[in-house]
Amino acid sequence: MRSKAIWVAGAKRYCNPEEDLPQDFEGQRETYYQALSQPLDAGTFIQSLQKEMTTALDLLEQGLPKNDAVKILKKHGSHNGWISLMPLDRQPEPTNLMQLKREVDQRWPMTSLLDVLKETDLRVQFTDLFQHVGGRESMDRSTLQRRLLLCLYGIGSNTGMKRVCAGIESDSERDLRYVKRHYIHREYLRNAIAQVANAVFQVRKDNIWGAGSTTCASDAKKFGAWDQNLMTEWHIRYNGRGVMIYWHVEKKSVCIYSQLKTCSSSEVAAMMEGLLRHCTDMKVERNYVDTHGQSEVAFAFCHLLGFNLMPRIKSIGKQRLYPVDTGLKANYPELEPVLSRPINWQLIRQQYDQMIKYATALRLGTAEAEIILKRFNRSSGPRHPTHRALLELGKAVKTTFLCQYLHSEAIRREIHEGLNVVEQWNGANDFIYFGRSGEMTSNRLEHQELAMLCPHLLQISLVYVNTLMIQSVLADSRWMKQMQSEDWRALTPLIWQHINPYGVFLLDMSARLQLDAA
Repeated sequence: MRSKAIWVAGAKRYCNPEEDLPQDFEGQRETYYQALSQPLDAGTFIQSLQKEMTTALDLLEQGLPKNDAVKILKKHGSHNGWISLMPLDRQPEPTNLMQLKREVDQRWPMTSLLDVLKETDLRVQFTDLFQHVGGRESMDRSTLQRRLLLCLYGIGSNTGMKRVCAGIESDSERDLRYVKRHYIHREYLRNAIAQVANAVFQVRKDNIWGAGSTTCASDAKKFGAWDQNLMTEWHIRYNGRGVMIYWHVEKKSVCIYSQLKTCSSSEVAAMMEGLLRHCTDMKVERNYVDTHGQSEVAFAFCHLLGFNLMPRIKSIGKQRLYPVDTGLKANYPELEPVLSRPINWQLIRQQYDQMIKYATALRLGTAEAEIILKRFNRSSGPRHPTHRALLELGKAVKTTFLCQYLHSEAIRREIHEGLNVVEQWNGANDFIYFGRSGEMTSNRLEHQELAMLCPHLLQISLVYVNTLMIQSVLADSRWMKQMQSEDWRALTPLIWQHINPYGVFLLDMSARLQLDAA
């Protein structure tokens, strides 16, 4: 049975599926359409789509004979074919970027990760967002600030409270656990992360990092976790038990949103949830994903919500293009082997209002993306009419994207570079969350969410401080003159060769352990 084929009266997540949709849609129809920047008339909406598809198909058809990277190959004895796409050429190595990193290391050698978190707080004051859950505070703010930073570091590095306060007489493990229990909660952490992200956007210099970005990349990373809980599952691709953390990372390595998901959960739903729920000042217009983060329904919803979904599709050879009308297939002799049937525009016209309703429910948060996608699945049996319309809309939008993707090497390289940024963020996770073999050691959901958000805060604080460090180095005109175009392209604030996350180790050869005489 599909999700919500049965429902629970009075429930929220498992309520009647009709209650997910805005109940005042008929009275506020014009307002909801304006909020999505979509036309009230379905005919106008369809005409715009048809124009974009025709332009993209014509562009690919005319450019294909001169496009050495793309070939349309025909199968022997069949009218069908497949798309052959050559991989991108390797870009030139940055000539001065390694020297810049060494300069940062020389100026700030082995900087403590805890000091990075402290410096970020002294400049951004994110600890002011953490308040006592009971509303009354008896602890002075300076003591609370120090203990909050120790707690956030202990959770974020997975070293724990006992080890992070070792050797500190003023703050015991009991004190830190009190602060964790009464002050550190999911909402406060999300607000702190958004405040640091906004601070990074504010301190950036345009002559170094470029103008404000409207693009981000999203991807998931598996973390090991104990298995006596409802979140941990066996991952069929990466093997091993654990959970997935889904990141949304901006083009210059600022992670604007993170989600704790099960290994079998939909990456498409996580992608849409992050685009809609991040609370930073960034306005996302384009989102890069890999194959698992895209689908035809995802293309449809992203188009309705005003986002450009730009995936890197692994099985590009199996993709099909859809013409606007049956009579227009003859206009594309080069593309004919990979052309499929025309789009069912009548179905889109009939279900236009319903599609807008579901897009509005996602925008307002009255329905979760994962619940809607589970309802619109590909299981056997008759499909929901709105699902079929979304599939048709997704095919139309995806055809436009595929034509642009195949025609332009710049677009393919842009997507590849964006996904490399989120992969680098995943690589830094192991450096930040190093304690206990990087495994979540709690079976409580709220503790697992803290174990996701605290490393996020630590890592984005590292990006904030590194941004200031790199800008300090490049303030010297000598360094600015050395930078080449390849260096600016590869410049990132997510570096950690000058960071020490482990603390300080003291070796006193004259001191001995107090053991028994035996």
